[in-house]
Amino acid sequence: MPHNLVLLSLMLLWLIPGRAYSQNPISPAGVYIADPSAKVMPDGKLYVYGSLDESCNYYCSHRHHIMATSNMQDWKIFENRFASKGNVDGIKYNDDLLYAPDCVAAHDSFYLYYCQPNSDAEGVAVSISPAGPFARGQKINISDHPQIDPSVFIDSDGQAYYLWGQFSLKMARLRPNMREIDLSTLKDSIITENEHFFHEGAFMTKRNSVYYLVFADMSRGNMPTCLGYATSNQPFGPYHYRGVIIDNNFCNPGNWNNHGSIVEYAGQWYVFYHRSTHGCNMMRKACVEPITFGNDGSIQEVEMTSQGAGPPLDAFRKIEGEQACLLHGNLLIEADSLNEVLSRFSKGSRAAFKYVDFGKGADSITVRVRKGATDCGFNIKLGQPWGDHLGYVHINKQRYSNEWCEVTFPVKNTIGIHALWFEFYIPEDALAPYSAIDWFRFH
Repeated sequence: MPHNLVLLSLMLLWLIPGRAYSQNPISPAGVYIADPSAKVMPDGKLYVYGSLDESCNYYCSHRHHIMATSNMQDWKIFENRFASKGNVDGIKYNDDLLYAPDCVAAHDSFYLYYCQPNSDAEGVAVSISPAGPFARGQKINISDHPQIDPSVFIDSDGQAYYLWGQFSLKMARLRPNMREIDLSTLKDSIITENEHFFHEGAFMTKRNSVYYLVFADMSRGNMPTCLGYATSNQPFGPYHYRGVIIDNNFCNPGNWNNHGSIVEYAGQWYVFYHRSTHGCNMMRKACVEPITFGNDGSIQEVEMTSQGAGPPLDAFRKIEGEQACLLHGNLLIEADSLNEVLSRFSKGSRAAFKYVDFGKGADSITVRVRKGATDCGFNIKLGQPWGDHLGYVHINKQRYSNEWCEVTFPVKNTIGIHALWFEFYIPEDALAPYSAIDWFRFH
């Protein structure tokens, strides 16, 4: 297709009405996009390609959604842009689950690389738009070396590289048709678990002539909760392990892995990663944080936040329970109808929101809560779990007639920007499985 028609197609697609979101998590309530690979495409927008989770009983699904932004604040979601079965089936040779994908632009087309570990297959589909739909999926010629998590990097000289694997990263050059690997260039053990803490989910990019590999990192707690990175002056290495970019431990009681990418957009670098929900490994949501580089090319480790790429949360507007960025103890974020809530509190469990801007002052809080079978509530702390006591919210099971209700309590007058912690209490030393927080705001 001529290049001007491709651009026209992209503009028309972007004008289709969509739902907008901002701050963490960037995937909306009820949509669980994990393993985010972020790419800036020729239309100048940033696109996120990832797995679509749908159950705590298995990873991923048979579909891929795509997210896109032009300002890192508002996100559009393009649903069902590729699938292994159903109305948008792009894989005619099987109906297996789709794991983490990647996408690149080449030859006025867009190539989506997918994997299906249940059939030991990896493949590629094509579209005229970075937001799909993608079609004509076909296997890639790596039948003797199948694994998971394909990623593609195109160097400044136009050469494309295909990366994949668990525990030991494999890499090879792609042929110019972007559909076949040059097997004569295949190299194993680019990075390994023993030398680089590599678990899975490699992503390659380049900055100042240095090649960066970002990957799920096993260096802490014998779990791949970190995104680590290694660098080299050559695509095939050797690579030197440099450390951790972000650790998603304590995002969720059932957390296990991490998977993401780094990208520069509008002059700022970001790390994309995911956080688990529902107290299980498999229901994950994409998030983003700004990152900075040292003079030696190192990446400073960053913390998980609620604000992500945006400003601190406005204390005087609704802050969603699902925006909690740290969960300590027995509590979790889970779906409630079409919404997501912070629920299943236990005595002493805590949730953090980083960061909240109280402006010139707030002296009360309103919370939309679901009452449970027992009295419960939470203390509000600033800065740290043991920080300044701001106030408390008490949920009396007898006082409120409706299952969901809005309650207002006074708080100590507070100004400025702070981390906000909720510390939950229950008179009985038990769980409060039916209590939940939908949202809160200050006045």
